[in-house]
Amino acid sequence: MDLCVSVLVGLAVLSCFFLRNFFPYLKADCIHIVRSIGVGFRLLRYKKIKPFYSVLDRFLDRVRRHPDKTFIIFEGRQYSYGEVDRRSNKVARALQAEAGLREGDTVALFLPNEPCYVWIWLGLAKLGCPAALLNFNIRSKSLLHCFSCCGAKVLIVSPELQDAMEEVLPSLREQGISVYLLSDSCSIKGISSLSDKISQASDRPLSRDLRANVGIRSTALYIYTSGTTGITIVLRRKFSASQFWEDCREHNVTVMQYIGETMRYLCNTPKKDNDKNHKVRIAIGNGVRSDIWSEFLNRFGNIHVRELYAATEGNIGFINYTSKIGAVGRANFVHRFFFPYTFIKFDIDKEEPIRNSEGLCIKAAKGETALLVGRITWRSPFIGYAGDKQQTEKKRLQDVLRKGDLYFNSGDLLRLDSDNFVYFQDRVGDTFRWKGENVATSEVADILTMAPGILEANVYGVKVEGHEGRIGMAAVTIKEGEHFDCSGTYKQVVSYLPAYARPRFIRIQACLEMTGTFKMKKVRLVEEGFNPAHIRDRLYFLDTEKKTYVPLTDEIYRAIASLEIKL
Repeated sequence: MDLCVSVLVGLAVLSCFFLRNFFPYLKADCIHIVRSIGVGFRLLRYKKIKPFYSVLDRFLDRVRRHPDKTFIIFEGRQYSYGEVDRRSNKVARALQAEAGLREGDTVALFLPNEPCYVWIWLGLAKLGCPAALLNFNIRSKSLLHCFSCCGAKVLIVSPELQDAMEEVLPSLREQGISVYLLSDSCSIKGISSLSDKISQASDRPLSRDLRANVGIRSTALYIYTSGTTGITIVLRRKFSASQFWEDCREHNVTVMQYIGETMRYLCNTPKKDNDKNHKVRIAIGNGVRSDIWSEFLNRFGNIHVRELYAATEGNIGFINYTSKIGAVGRANFVHRFFFPYTFIKFDIDKEEPIRNSEGLCIKAAKGETALLVGRITWRSPFIGYAGDKQQTEKKRLQDVLRKGDLYFNSGDLLRLDSDNFVYFQDRVGDTFRWKGENVATSEVADILTMAPGILEANVYGVKVEGHEGRIGMAAVTIKEGEHFDCSGTYKQVVSYLPAYARPRFIRIQACLEMTGTFKMKKVRLVEEGFNPAHIRDRLYFLDTEKKTYVPLTDEIYRAIASLEIKL
């Protein structure tokens, strides 16, 4: 009997040793798969509930259970679930009476980070109205474009952004748009005050009948920028690296959201003895470099970093539930079953998938940088872009693995290693990411070509040592008989582009290189970067101190490379 027990114990020890050494992520895989299946069952249950159980209903459940629990913390002020609920009721009733909103009407919000953003959105949701969340950094044509995409007839604006809104007010008037300013009064023709109406409105709950037709396929939000997670939320107007950990300690924060730049900013602050004295246990986000990731953990403690890959409009995403440094996710069979995807070979120069003699795409091998595509199914749909059928169709990829199939083209290059970890490599197409923001090159090019003397502009992102993402650069041609106007171009980009989208480097060319289908070539320009020692074309640098573009010298280049000049 003793021998039998000893043998069983020995086998158990050997099994544990074998699993730990040859399948080190088995436990994490199993936990993640079980949780994912649980989420799937909950979604199926919610889908069968009549009426539809929405995010708003989830919020209202929290209100009923914990009306006095803190929901938002902002600049020393705390807002409970009950208070936010009552404020959202007042917003809904004011807009219902003032703007005549009905279920399905879209309302655009042009607001900075502040608590009223939350209860205005909740108020709109109670009326069954989708909210379009406009990026408060955009201006002029970009602002009008984003506004027109959502089809809104109502625009709510913060007093902080009044100047930007007045710039496009004539166009809004022509379209018959109702503009409301979050103030108690407004003397500008064509703009109505809203805060006074909200304060006078009743905070009584609204009937669910107002959103009776809202279902799982209804539009909830039009998103142009990244969102936030739900926990009690500690909100700031702007990110402050110097105050971040103090805020975390003061409010007992346990989960933080980040972008790659966030981690670097925190690591660049002066070291303190209490760097590891906090309660943050999870950091979730994307875009952090491996070296910054390691430095962050060494300095601030054993925080579980949940790096992820996703796109607002996409039908496939990953999350690194094992905290393996550098990976954006991990592939497993359950994930692939419910959300089928594949990695295919991609031609960087032609910017298109490589196909075989049968016209089908070719699966990439493990370890190979490839294009991620997600199969479009009822479980993983691709709805497309509001008001832009052409861009929607460009994202649909046909005949991928078999004739007639249909996939979503992520436009992103990733790599799957031999251990099934997924790594983000690069982005193809007409966008790049800088300072945690996506930059549309076509929009920047449109602004540049309105600058004095510039004929054409080819905008792209280039890598800078020590920084995440790619910084803006533009190759431009000059109109015949004119010259590059350093001051005029500076004024143009500063007036019409947010800081993260402004081209920091300008390259003057005699002509722009085109493809056979008249698309601007960018690959070689991206590879060549902005080193004046290797480029014969004239180069200019956006000097924020001198408030103009200046010739990019070897000295400036070395200062940028050594991080003496901040970008």
